Amino acid sequence: MARGCAWAAIGEEYGVTQRVGLIGYPVEHSLSPAMQQAAFDALGIDARYELWPTPEEEVAERIDGLRRPDYLGANVTLPHKGVAFDLVDEMTERARMARAVNTIVNRGGRLFGDNTDIPGFLAPLHQRGIDLTQTRAVVLGAGGAARGVVIALLSAGCRQISVGNRTPDRAQAMVAMLHPPVPIWSGPLDALAEWLEGATLLVNATAVGWHGDALPIPAAMLELLPKDALVYDLTYRDTPLLLEARRLGLDTQDGLEMLVQQGVESFRLWTGKEPPVDLMRAAALAGRDA
Repeated sequence: MARGCAWAAIGEEYGVTQRVGLIGYPVEHSLSPAMQQAAFDALGIDARYELWPTPEEEVAERIDGLRRPDYLGANVTLPHKGVAFDLVDEMTERARMARAVNTIVNRGGRLFGDNTDIPGFLAPLHQRGIDLTQTRAVVLGAGGAARGVVIALLSAGCRQISVGNRTPDRAQAMVAMLHPPVPIWSGPLDALAEWLEGATLLVNATAVGWHGDALPIPAAMLELLPKDALVYDLTYRDTPLLLEARRLGLDTQDGLEMLVQQGVESFRLWTGKEPPVDLMRAAALAGRDA
């Protein structure tokens, strides 16, 4: 039996409802409860996925409480992924590189951390049959999400990566922290033109577009992309960037499938079982469109 599901087996044997939830602040908008609960129920696992809104001063206590036998673990979302990184007992190499943990597994009272956002981000690209070793990517942003995207692209052997941010110093610091095995250009957004002209993938890892009608880069810069480029926004739904890209005839990808696939990886870690991916996707779609 995999170590990650030992506590789940104890719960099944003794009739204890296992608990797992989402740690963040705020968390009320999350689609994860519907998605994960659908998977638990479909497989007959006696577990409950909960929302745990947790202010900063309560994060350490909340995470330490995951050591109890009735907890499978947790997901961690903004703004606590970095704190979770500091509080787990062991972690995967990809979590170490990202310096962020979004999934915690209770392994017999020890806390194991992973970053399933990284394979989650890559999954839609693999589904499309994109050869990342031939991909020239431009990433917008320099926060934790952008760092995870760059790590994912590096792990997949991406041919060329450029990073642009409103504050270029942050982009340069992020890239330097990663010690990438290949050169990565980083700088201001207004210097991205030459990189966009040859890019086959544009990723928006900023919060611009979550609300309102703002674009992370001017619409005129989108027109520099080749017609076969993919525009990928990590937000769950259509954003002004995706709408404008579609108007220009470009292919687009929102972040919902990334959410589903990172959740699939988390479920495997907690239970040691293969989740019903189509059911999880349907639950996430229903929650988004409700």
